Amino acid sequence: MVLSKTFSQSDVSVHSTFASRYVRDSLPRFKVPENSIPKEAAYQIINDELMLDGNPRLNLASFVTTWMEPECDKLIMDAINKNYVDMDEYPVTTELQNRCVNMIGHLFNAPLGDGEAAVGVGTVGSSEAIMLAGLAFKRKWQNKMKSLGKPCDKPNIVTGANVQVCWEKFARYFEVELKEVKLRDGYYVMDPEKAVEMVDENTICVAAILGSTLNGEFEDVKQLNDLLMKKNQETGWDTPIHVDAASGGFIAPFLYPELEWDFRLPLVKSINVSGHKYGLVYAGIGWVIWRNKEDLPEELIFHINYLGADQPTFTLNFSKGSSQVIAQYYQLIRLGYEVIK
Repeated sequence: MVLSKTFSQSDVSVHSTFASRYVRDSLPRFKVPENSIPKEAAYQIINDELMLDGNPRLNLASFVTTWMEPECDKLIMDAINKNYVDMDEYPVTTELQNRCVNMIGHLFNAPLGDGEAAVGVGTVGSSEAIMLAGLAFKRKWQNKMKSLGKPCDKPNIVTGANVQVCWEKFARYFEVELKEVKLRDGYYVMDPEKAVEMVDENTICVAAILGSTLNGEFEDVKQLNDLLMKKNQETGWDTPIHVDAASGGFIAPFLYPELEWDFRLPLVKSINVSGHKYGLVYAGIGWVIWRNKEDLPEELIFHINYLGADQPTFTLNFSKGSSQVIAQYYQLIRLGYEVIK
């Protein structure tokens, strides 16, 4: 939880006298102690408490990766002190992130010309990636409505009721109505026909899931694209699609290469994927890729030059570690397309 609380006012101390002969008094649990303690004692206290955590290798409760090869662990530790945002200080790390964006863009069949770079960014996870994609859709829709002289204060997004909670977060945090297609017995993903029926002029996008959190099922993005294209032609709208491929983006291209769910479909404008799920990287990395530059409004991109050169950035946070980006690149070149497949 991000929010903290004191569980018991009576248990206000960490009883640590066993940790070291130099620590004879218990430590306050919720206040900074008055005096310092030896580094060995601090380590022992924390290490012993952490023994009560579960074993990550036995964690079947989430999709995140809990083991990587020792060679990658070493790369991660070598980069643990690198702040990714300092791009001028760490240009090679920036280059590795750009390589990952382009590799994933090609993996998702982005319509790139010869020598054309993919448009995307590394994020802390798919939640941040979804926030960024949603903001891009909202701003594009607002700009379009303003140009038409129409109200732009009531945007909505259409999803299935099976979406992950990060979509509810996006809707609440950024004031977008969430219109959920209800599930039914025997059909536990979004029904494309019902989704398109819910689309109106204020819909900033329809979000399809490639790998439902509930059961791992892929939604029919192809049918959704075809139905939505027909509705757009009838109404004159240009409602787009975002694919939440957090769980399926690193599975479908290898197991089901003929399945059309990605940028091969014209209405798919952005895709997010979790590197820390089946991208086989420790928690803390996600990606969002846009179809082309026009799908990411320029006014959402900030240009920073704190260290000399101009560096464009589009993220919700500023500082973040470089290790997971490097780990993702390691996996992509280590395994290759054939081995992953």
